[in-house]
Amino acid sequence: MRNFIRTFILSITLGLGLTEVNASPQMPDYLIFEGDTIAFYRLILEEYFNAQNRENEGDLFGLKFRAGSSTSCWRGYQAIYELSNDSLFLRHITSCRELQSESGIDVNQSNLRIKKIFGDQLINGKVHLNWFTGDISLPIGDLLRWDGVFYHSFEEERIVSINNGRVTNTTRVMNYIDEPNRLNRRYNDTLSTLLFNELQKANWSNANEFDCSEKYLITIDKNGEIADVVMAEYQTKKEIKEFWDMPEYNYCIRTIKSRLEHLKFDILKRAGKPIEEQVYLEIWVEDNGTLENWTN
Repeated sequence: MRNFIRTFILSITLGLGLTEVNASPQMPDYLIFEGDTIAFYRLILEEYFNAQNRENEGDLFGLKFRAGSSTSCWRGYQAIYELSNDSLFLRHITSCRELQSESGIDVNQSNLRIKKIFGDQLINGKVHLNWFTGDISLPIGDLLRWDGVFYHSFEEERIVSINNGRVTNTTRVMNYIDEPNRLNRRYNDTLSTLLFNELQKANWSNANEFDCSEKYLITIDKNGEIADVVMAEYQTKKEIKEFWDMPEYNYCIRTIKSRLEHLKFDILKRAGKPIEEQVYLEIWVEDNGTLENWTN
């Protein structure tokens, strides 16, 4: 029913290929811990700025080093923290990549930046972050998930729990449970192919000539099972009713879910807690009922 749009979709796809639409990968902050300087991915200082309503259009209290900064460092700075004596401290605010530069950190400039923000709270070259409560995840194992911009998750992590700037607990967690009788999803770039291969086993010809060529989001729940299937571009009732005949829409969603719901995947976690995950899949149904994988 919807085959007439194939040429149109292809034309739009080629046109959009000329435009940069994805956000740039961002550089991490660092934590000095047990003699190591470790990259980590929680923007503690940004959380402070937002909570204090002291961020004015990217102007760090007159610290203009955001302006003209690299697209891989949109915040315009990197912060270096320290865990010592069971307490969390801010040690440095540097320009982007300053830590890796040949000249190293300009401590005087760093202290000036910190003083403009925290004033006389800077004592012996650091500020005790007694306002911070939360968890810091430190990588131990291999990279497990990355959102392409900032968020990272690792197979094994050390979780440091902090309350009002004081360490209350430290624990090691595993974020991937490899079960021999379940499907491997250690690498998420293989998931769409796995799902497509499962759907490809069936012939998609049907008496009603329903066409399920579309972009889908398939949810794998906390138990590693298929929980939901939606169309990526038609998620509200209004959109569905406007662009789809309901019998055709229901057939496509029901058919995809029924052909995948027997799958059971390894358990994926974040900071030691099971999470659900959405997988993007785009399929094209040929006139003879075979599938093409259009997933990018």
